[in-house]
Amino acid sequence: MHMEHRVFLARLAGTAVFDPNGDQVGRVRDAVLSRPAPLRLPRVRGLVVEVPPKRRIFVPMGRITDISADQVVTTGTLNLRRFQLHADEVLALGQLRNSNFNVKSKPNSQKIVDMAMQLDQKAREWSITTVFVRESSSGFMRRAVETLIDWSELQIESHLATASEEQQLLAQVNEMHEADAAKFLLTLSYEVRLQFARDLADEVLAAVLEELPDDDRVALLQGLELSRAANILEEMDPADAADVLSEMSPESAAAYLNLMEPTDAAGLKQLLTYGDYTAGGMMTSNPVILPANATVADALAAVRVKAVTPALAAQVFVVRAPTETPTGRFLGIAHTQRLLREPPFTLVSSVLDTTIEAIHPAAPLSDVTRRFATYNLVALPVIDEVGRLIGAVTADDLIDHMLPSDWRDQPEVENG
Repeated sequence: MHMEHRVFLARLAGTAVFDPNGDQVGRVRDAVLSRPAPLRLPRVRGLVVEVPPKRRIFVPMGRITDISADQVVTTGTLNLRRFQLHADEVLALGQLRNSNFNVKSKPNSQKIVDMAMQLDQKAREWSITTVFVRESSSGFMRRAVETLIDWSELQIESHLATASEEQQLLAQVNEMHEADAAKFLLTLSYEVRLQFARDLADEVLAAVLEELPDDDRVALLQGLELSRAANILEEMDPADAADVLSEMSPESAAAYLNLMEPTDAAGLKQLLTYGDYTAGGMMTSNPVILPANATVADALAAVRVKAVTPALAAQVFVVRAPTETPTGRFLGIAHTQRLLREPPFTLVSSVLDTTIEAIHPAAPLSDVTRRFATYNLVALPVIDEVGRLIGAVTADDLIDHMLPSDWRDQPEVENG
């Protein structure tokens, strides 16, 4: 087992995580610390690791057998439940980095640039021991001074010692359904709303933004750091991310796209070529897709993934290779309800529904609506001119486009 003497967390971000067999399972995105308190080093409780498909999970430090700036190796036993931050925890990079603190030996406040963790061999615990800080400078053309200091030199304010009312409220927002969280955020001023957005995990914020009106989500994204906003857009459903980018200036949209993974950016650029009220403009480019030689067991495992919405989990789209959109030729739909009645080893290609006619991306809203009503669908395949699957329109996307643009602002009608 190899453990480096000191590991800087900002440098660790993005490092590949492997299982004992040498297979990559994800990448490090952050570290979870016990909430800082005076006279105590923050303990590193674990790492936030992003695993496919863009799900962030928590890996306790006790499950890590090897760690360095080049790789992290786990025991191979991972809990794939979506990561949730507890009230007595903070994210090292997501919350502490770029925060300002007073330092005992320095006259000006210092901004945390990076933090180093070290392993206490006796206690077998990792703690934050060293901090790389940059002096907050206001002098014209004056270069900021960067220094490596001990954590103990930071003056930990009392509001960091325990969870404040705002932090408790943040924890509640994390537990809300995304539609309820979005409704709550709309009751707050923009400044408070932006602070909540900065504190929420990327995956949670992305889900909440999908429920907000276009103007509000554009404003929140533009209030975040450019790189983080690009990460949020990658986390969002492609159809929603494309809607947000279409509301921005071409220059702003291009800046975000340039920071994204090339495959994600290419998909969004394609979606931006379609009109808002067309099948292409409403569709998601990431439905559940499997090859013809997949089994029923493969299909049920794919729709069981928590990140898959109920509308998309109702069916699997079967295609010729490749299985990334735009795929090979679209073959048909395997309905989850039918899959549940078949033996696990049955090929999905043997239970295909080929009666549902796919639609083309330029089809208007009226044609999409008629097709949904005709076939009683929850999702409709969208194909290009040569029969390749390029996405799917779901019932919730369709309803969003059928409702007035201000439907979220209208009061709910109570029963009784």
